[in-house]
Amino acid sequence: MNQDIFLDNAATTRTDPEVLEAMMPWLGDNYGSPATLYAFGAQAKQAIEQARQQLADLIGSEAKDLYFTSGATESNNWAIKGVCDALESKGRHIITEQAEHHSILLPCRYMEKKGWEVTYLPVDSDGLVDPADVKAAIREDTVLISIVHGNHEIGTIQPIAEIGAIAREAGVAFHVNAAQTVGHIPVDVEELSCDLMSISGHKFYGPKGVGALFARRGVRISPLIHGGGQEKKRRAGTHNVPGIVGLGKAAELARKNLKAESQRMAGLRDYIMEKIEANLEDIRLNGHRTKRLPNNVNYSIEGIEGESIMLSLSYPTAEDARAIFVSTGSACVSGTLEPSHILLSLGVPAELAHGSVRISLSRENTREDADYALNALFEVAERLRSMSPVYKRGAKQCASADSEDCDCESSC
Repeated sequence: MNQDIFLDNAATTRTDPEVLEAMMPWLGDNYGSPATLYAFGAQAKQAIEQARQQLADLIGSEAKDLYFTSGATESNNWAIKGVCDALESKGRHIITEQAEHHSILLPCRYMEKKGWEVTYLPVDSDGLVDPADVKAAIREDTVLISIVHGNHEIGTIQPIAEIGAIAREAGVAFHVNAAQTVGHIPVDVEELSCDLMSISGHKFYGPKGVGALFARRGVRISPLIHGGGQEKKRRAGTHNVPGIVGLGKAAELARKNLKAESQRMAGLRDYIMEKIEANLEDIRLNGHRTKRLPNNVNYSIEGIEGESIMLSLSYPTAEDARAIFVSTGSACVSGTLEPSHILLSLGVPAELAHGSVRISLSRENTREDADYALNALFEVAERLRSMSPVYKRGAKQCASADSEDCDCESSC
């Protein structure tokens, strides 16, 4: 039986078998609560602290500055709401950018309803924030800057270290959503000069439902979840011991293989981009060509809907064909009929934004997978374009398309 090809790894990754193996004892016989004083619970506490150190080693932080959460969405909400609550007496102004994940944008809009002001910085056509814009936006009442490290949809990697230096000089807390970068490229909280960082386990072969927030000592942040005294009284709730152990193991594995795997995936990414640009016309690369995640490819294909491509690839008609799973953007907003706010922020027209396809790789994907998937993509794109009532082949390249002087061989 032909194995399906999963190319939606920015949405989630397969949990590594070694991670599952590390988790299993804590799903079975080792079920004690780490909050208890007897030995059965102390074993769980020890496992949690080991995982905390494993994650700290991956991002270059102190273990005591890491707090386990349910994932990046909680961490992002905690960073924004917690800092705002703690520093409200200093000011009520936040800086972020227009192409952020919804787990940043919606908490910011929530704070606006509470009377806060939010500056949403523009990005350029590649999705990059200008650090000069960040510096210019800082005011006396600015208490937080939140900028994503690597964009989940278009793959653009922001100049975080430069922005971090600006924030530090101004004395403003700086939060980074690193859900897409931790475990995929080198991430060091000291080199990036960030005060807070959000991490998600299932984005780098760990389990779902677990993540962390790095909060540098001295950063004032109020709890988001109140209750017991877990996580040094900063994040209440019984620990997800199996998930935390799995996150720690995923961090350990990522640290061992980081450089080699990042280079391998970047090579496969570039191979896919080269093949797409050689075989499809009237397309647009979304995101920066080189300052991008090693596993991210995103193109808008003129004349067809991204959803049609996605469904055609995932439900092949040939009996022996392999299903191919790609995305049209963020899994968090799939199902909406609105074009991606991220693509619109780049200046991509709405009709072209609807035709975006994201391919995101994992360490399981091979060049053979890529070739098979690309051949299927080209066939699907050609078939859908042939049925499109609006697509005119080569129209974007032909300046004389609407004139009598047009003598190109395309259908323009």
